Amino acid sequence: MPQELKITMLGHRGVGKTSLLTAMYEQFDNTIGEADLQLTPDPESSALLQERLGELKALLNDFEATGGLEGTENPQSFKFGLGKFGTQSSLQLIFQDFPGGYLDGKDEEFVKKVMHECVAVLVAIDAPALMEANGKWNDLMNRPKQICDVFKRNYGDLKEPRLVIFVPMRCEKYLQNEEDTKKLLHNIKDKYADLLKFFSSENLLTKVACVVTPVQTVGTVVFSRVQEIDGRPHFHFRKNSHDAGYSPKDSDQPLRYLLSFLLKLHLDTKWGVFNRIRRWLGWDDYLKEAVRKSAFQCKSSGGFSILQGKDRFEIKK
Repeated sequence: MPQELKITMLGHRGVGKTSLLTAMYEQFDNTIGEADLQLTPDPESSALLQERLGELKALLNDFEATGGLEGTENPQSFKFGLGKFGTQSSLQLIFQDFPGGYLDGKDEEFVKKVMHECVAVLVAIDAPALMEANGKWNDLMNRPKQICDVFKRNYGDLKEPRLVIFVPMRCEKYLQNEEDTKKLLHNIKDKYADLLKFFSSENLLTKVACVVTPVQTVGTVVFSRVQEIDGRPHFHFRKNSHDAGYSPKDSDQPLRYLLSFLLKLHLDTKWGVFNRIRRWLGWDDYLKEAVRKSAFQCKSSGGFSILQGKDRFEIKK
């Protein structure tokens, strides 16, 4: 049986967690697949992701659309085998999604268990809520204070390395030029300042690596306007042309950073042979070299940034 590695996704309902995972899976062969790696979902994950992919593409049926995919009502585990193309998987990645309402205390024990087990956390950020109207809707949609509290409750006694990936979603509008990308990064650092301060504390500075990896989950739509109804925002998006198709961009980057982080952890002996995460990693030589090749395509400019723990990704050629 392949070794298991667990990753969770944090974000309140509607910020795009399922859209992110769908885009990551759908684009894998065109991105990380060049390293001759194969990502194979189990039957249940495959069926659900195919359904979600159809829903994402359907957003392009109209020139203007609102929102994205409906959020999940129950916890869901998406399981992927990772290994050499055409062979049995040597590593299993398990992405744990759960309803945004769980962050409100609906099932604190479940959240605690997930945060303890997962080597990496993807923090999904609704970019229009973060960027538009001076961040007027950010607290409502992204809940940065609430996200910070989750980490404080669960990372206070952290003993082993973890990776936190901030993933701005629906961010096509904010990646058009250098000025816009700088503003996107600035707003993330500003609105999540309390969380980043917590990560830079004495106990966590050497354990928690943080990166920002924007993902354009559709790629051909841009934010156009916001409509307020009953005190809640409804974000509208328009296609960049009438015949635009589904074309996500940079959906490979969160996974590239994750694999780079894991490989570095596997190679770094200072954490000792008894480190739990290192014991999980049953890497064979081929997988190590394939991941090494993939890691050199991690982006670190144009909206992408390593906020903390740069040494966690430094892998020699």
